[in-house]
Order: sequence, then structure tokens, then C-alpha cells
Amino acid sequence: MEEVPHDCPGADSTQAGRGASCQGCPNQRLCASGAGAAPDPAIEEIKEKMKTVKHKILVLSGKGGVGKSTFSAHLAHGLAEDENTQVALLDTDICGPSIPKIMGLEGEQYVEDNLGVMSVGFLLSSPDDAVIWRGPKKNGMIKQFLRDVDWGDVDYLLVDTPPGTSDEHLSVVQYLASAHIDGAVIITTPQEVSLQDVRKEISFCHKVKLPIIGVVENMSGFVCPRCKKESQIFPPTTGGAEAMCRDLKVPLLGKVPLDPHIGKSCDKGQSFFVEAPDSPATLAYRSIIQRIQEFCSSPQSKEESPISS
Repeated sequence: MEEVPHDCPGADSTQAGRGASCQGCPNQRLCASGAGAAPDPAIEEIKEKMKTVKHKILVLSGKGGVGKSTFSAHLAHGLAEDENTQVALLDTDICGPSIPKIMGLEGEQYVEDNLGVMSVGFLLSSPDDAVIWRGPKKNGMIKQFLRDVDWGDVDYLLVDTPPGTSDEHLSVVQYLASAHIDGAVIITTPQEVSLQDVRKEISFCHKVKLPIIGVVENMSGFVCPRCKKESQIFPPTTGGAEAMCRDLKVPLLGKVPLDPHIGKSCDKGQSFFVEAPDSPATLAYRSIIQRIQEFCSSPQSKEESPISS
């Protein structure tokens, strides 16, 4: 289908091809015929491509700026520390692809022999170029990433997503529906302004039947490297992620404290684990990664399949 108007009712709608916004759309006749509602053949093609990928994990956040891409990158670094584990990191944040910078990649798609990365950032002539695309074009790019990239034999495919619950998230879930997604890791910070959007993210997961591996509370306190006193930079005024997870019956994977080395490592494109191996944040990350691995190897990670349409 060609690019559609932003207020398109959708090919599955009873108003498809008949609504006021359909007038003048190049897809009007197709949608009115009902052919536009047919399953995308790419779903089966992606299912076939994903047969060599053992585990698929989505990293989500309701709010931007909570450290989701930083977590995705370090989850990839942590899993790839075992040289026998093959890891792939897919950056689906089309408009803000920060993964290449965080991973220290400039034109190269491999960090290590067992850690590969794909991002729209590799396709830009300059890292300062803006990607100004409507939903259908973003969806097409995500489809290409999943279907056309030669992922090879991979133990973990990690999908870093933009904030929210929009086109990119639906595309990833629907294209991978037949290939089985192990689940989602949801990133938040302790304050209520972040938690209120994470509740929406959890609701999204329930609605599309996407299993939730658990929630990570990022930037959870700050331990002064000199006096060792802990301060709450982002006070958990409503109980933080711990209270929210208890109320919503969602696992809390762990809490990662603030550490200035994390930001410095990301700017330099290096693993924080190497820069600060004894940091409380490193220990928290390793504990969370272990819990994610345990979830993926358990029977419950194979129980529920996301929606396909």
C-alpha cells in the first residue's frame, strides 16, 4: 500500500475506503474492496527468518529519558560477555536512533564477533540528519529490519523501542507474533511522572498479549562515591516501581542506581561493565540480566503469543 493519510481509519475498519479521510487516498479502492485487510505476507516471511533466533526480548518505556536505550545496550553487553552466546540488538527508534552512539559504532554493525547491531542510524549520511517519516514508512523500515537483515543463528534478539505505545511497538509485536516473543522488559524511573506512563505500557502489553518479563527501576538513588551516603535524586513519592509492581502484580527485576560512569561510558561508546566493574550499578545490572536469562529459559516464556492483527 502507498503512504496513507495520518487520520486513516485503518484497513480493518468498517469505514475502510469509505470514510471522509479516504477521499483522494491512492489506496481507497483497495481498502474498499477488503483486500487491504488481508494478512501481511511479511509476517510468515519473518517467522521463517526468525527460526534461527532463540529468544526475542522487547525493551519498552512509557516515558522518554528514563535510560531505556542505555539499558538495552548494556543488556546486550552483559549477555555477550559469554563468547558462546550470540546477541543481536535491533534499534527501532526510527526518529531518535541513539544505539550506534552508545555502542561506539560508526558504520560498523558488529561490536564483537558475537554482538551485532542494526539501526536506521547506519543509513543516515550524518548523525545530525532528522528522520521525518509518518507511521507507514516507519513500519516499512521495521519490516525490512526483521525480514531482510541476515540475523543468522542468534541466542538473543533485543529490540530497543522508542517511548510510548505507537506504530513502532505495534509493528514489532505484529510482525513477530508468529515467531514468538519471549516478553518485554519495561524501564522506568522512581518518580510518579514516569510511573503513570509505565502503567499505560503495562496496559499495552496486556492488550496485545505480550508477556512482561518485568520492570527495571532505573536511576534509583545515588550513592556518593566519597561519603557513600545515598540520596534520592528522583524521589519515589508514590512508592516507586516497587509499589507499582506490587499493585499491578508485575515482577520487579531490580533497581539500578545512578552512576556518573554510565553516562560517560555511553558517550564514549564503551561498556559500563568494563569501566566500573565494582559499581553498585554494575552489580544491579548483572542481577537483572540473570533474572531475564532465567525467565527466557523457563516454560512460562513460551505460554502466550502476541496478537497478529
